[in-house]
Amino acid sequence: MPSRPIDATPMPDLSKKQTPVQKRSIDTVETILSAAALLLGEVGIERLSTNLICARAGLTPPALYRYFPNKYAVLKELGVRMMERMNAAYIAWVKASHPMPTQDTPEQQADRLRQIQEVTNDIARNCLGGVWVLRALRAVPALQQLRLESHNFVAERSFQEIRGHYPHTSDTELRLATRLAVEVMYSATEMVFDEPGLDDNLINREIADMVVRYFAKFAEREAALAAAN
Repeated sequence: MPSRPIDATPMPDLSKKQTPVQKRSIDTVETILSAAALLLGEVGIERLSTNLICARAGLTPPALYRYFPNKYAVLKELGVRMMERMNAAYIAWVKASHPMPTQDTPEQQADRLRQIQEVTNDIARNCLGGVWVLRALRAVPALQQLRLESHNFVAERSFQEIRGHYPHTSDTELRLATRLAVEVMYSATEMVFDEPGLDDNLINREIADMVVRYFAKFAEREAALAAAN
């Protein structure tokens, strides 16, 4: 007898029904997103509904459904905007640091990581929907892939940036290392907002130091091999 799937709940449709082109349509979509972002902070993810969004935006349900099939598609659009801004900030940070200094001290390396951590936190804080969108990307199963795609993008770009510095480390191990680094740094961002009583500057410094110490093992391995040869 075949086993039942753990969760057979169908995933909601997250695709836009229409992409706005004319200014009036663009304004309507922006009104929908702004209303949803404000409501998230007032009622939370579970209680958010298309009816509430329409009431806050001053729109009829058919006007919303012309662009979004459900509240999850609205949340996805907010999440896409946040993740795209984070990805773009990371690329800008990489370009500003290129070519990557190889003689920096661990303290200098940690300082650079702290800078991108602060930028990431500021984006989460100031994006439309802000921290609630960050939480939705974690809490809503239908949106988790969006977060993972962003993490994989940053991890792969990080891998490409550092690949040449660790020639004796396998691609598999190094890719896992960059993926883990992305995950712990993103988790630190979530921690800043989940526990606002904590010192976010201290969290940023500590997580940057942890990542630098983690990657030090690869540098130590390279140095040991070079000395042996």
